[in-house]
Amino acid sequence: MATELLEKYGNSISGLELIPSGGGVYEVTKNGKLIFSKKNEGRFPDINEIENLLEQ
Repeated sequence: MATELLEKYGNSISGLELIPSGGGVYEVTKNGKLIFSKKNEGRFPDINEIENLLEQ
């Protein structure tokens, strides 16, 4: 997913951080705000969903 986001947004992304974790945690934040949490949603997101959330 990180590769796809970098390919789509290129230099408009000022930073992308991947933090290894355990326990099924998968979170996406934008400007310090949580926009997706696998723990809260109970599922893994697809790339289109993340792109839509990033563009809001």
